[in-house]
Amino acid sequence: MTMASALRATMMRSPNKVAVGYNDVQRTYGELVRRVDLVTNATINNLKLKKGDNAAIIARNCIEYIEIVCGVPEAGVAVATVNPRLMPAEMIAICDDAEAKVVFCDASNQAVVRGCAFKTVTRIIEIGDEYEAWLAHGEAAATRPVVDEWDVWTIPYTSGTTGKPKGVLVSHRSRLFTFMGMALEYGCYGPDDKFLGTTPMNHGAGICFPMAALFGGGYMEFMDKFDAETLLRRLKSGAFSGVFMVPTQFHQLFSLAPDILHECKGLQIRTIISNAAPLPQAMKHKIVTYFGEGKLHETYGSTEGGVVTNLRPPDQLRKQQCVGTPFLSTLVKIVDEHGTECPPDVPGELLSLSPYLFNGYWNRPKDTAETFKEGWVSVGDIAKRDAEGFIYIVDRKKDMVISGGVNIYPREIEEVLLGHPAIADVAVVGIPDDKWGERLKAFVILKPEKTLSTDGLVQFCEGKLSAYKIPKNIQVVTALPRNANGKVLKTELRAMA
Repeated sequence: MTMASALRATMMRSPNKVAVGYNDVQRTYGELVRRVDLVTNATINNLKLKKGDNAAIIARNCIEYIEIVCGVPEAGVAVATVNPRLMPAEMIAICDDAEAKVVFCDASNQAVVRGCAFKTVTRIIEIGDEYEAWLAHGEAAATRPVVDEWDVWTIPYTSGTTGKPKGVLVSHRSRLFTFMGMALEYGCYGPDDKFLGTTPMNHGAGICFPMAALFGGGYMEFMDKFDAETLLRRLKSGAFSGVFMVPTQFHQLFSLAPDILHECKGLQIRTIISNAAPLPQAMKHKIVTYFGEGKLHETYGSTEGGVVTNLRPPDQLRKQQCVGTPFLSTLVKIVDEHGTECPPDVPGELLSLSPYLFNGYWNRPKDTAETFKEGWVSVGDIAKRDAEGFIYIVDRKKDMVISGGVNIYPREIEEVLLGHPAIADVAVVGIPDDKWGERLKAFVILKPEKTLSTDGLVQFCEGKLSAYKIPKNIQVVTALPRNANGKVLKTELRAMA
């Protein structure tokens, strides 16, 4: 079963039922599957792509996004899902690494995308009139390759510890099993349910949580830009069963004026899912108080491992700063540096084994081998398990920072900052922030007789880093704490901060 064939199976139950909505645009299941078929045929007939080739999409949320990520892979062509907020150089790096032959983009990004000097891209298709004209090439039937469940569906990118982008090979099998697990775990993905997506589809969770509704035969709706008041009023008027949000969005929601919060209180929503960053305990209390008990789930996972654990509603306030128990059909073990399982309450490296695991990294066998440990996957998180079997994330073995639900990798930033004429050495860490979860702080050693201002640093980074990767908090130091091997001790820097 592939993403497209699973969608077709759902369509055959209720072809005239509305499947997806965005603003004033809707598609029935029948219309959606027909357009997915056009995408597949046009990919083969017009683009002449073959099984094993790759494509890319650089776009904000839209219905065409779903058509592309379901239709193109049915031709055996995986789709790299690229963050449209990236700088042009970052877009080029990802598309070149993926060896993308074609890029789909939306109107808001087309000028930037067309200005990129890609190495392998031979065609750029703008979603809109150009995309609709291109679909006409799909009217004629195409000879399709055999696509297996283990074949790659999408290639989201994560930077890892090196700061260089790594393509995560996500199979059809992985995500279809994830959808089935979600249907059982969250209770909001049946034929009579409506689900609202609030985050960008280029992120793994941003596409999976809302798309699961389609494969359960329900209704999926999404926003292309988050606004807390708009979200709250839509939840109030739309009779949604479920919604997916990240901690930053909850912070913005509860920053709304009291009269708006009071007006929208009393939602009949059944399931609220939080993911992508740790949810502060104080925020959990606010969510439960406002929306009611028995609704909030906090899910922990990764692009590589899929959903790993879930803290279910009855335990939200009982288990403090906890990510729950293993997800459906998931084994979790916590091991020491020798690979021996740790006893309760002793931190170790978290590994998971499930049907949701990724296939490996694109063209990076060494990184793949380091991530898979005898079939189990580790993304370097340090965790502990209590006597009842509940899991707590203690720290990240890697130095990744999660700000606003977005993964940020300090080494990439450090390399840019080291190009500044006033900076001799630098280390970037994440420090706690009530709104964003974490924010960036740069510890800087200056060259002799040099000075540095925050505004000057921001100006230097513009055009080299995306805005959300630029540190706005700087501390000048005379030395960076290091171990005997010369590695910067970032735990000490976080303690200093």
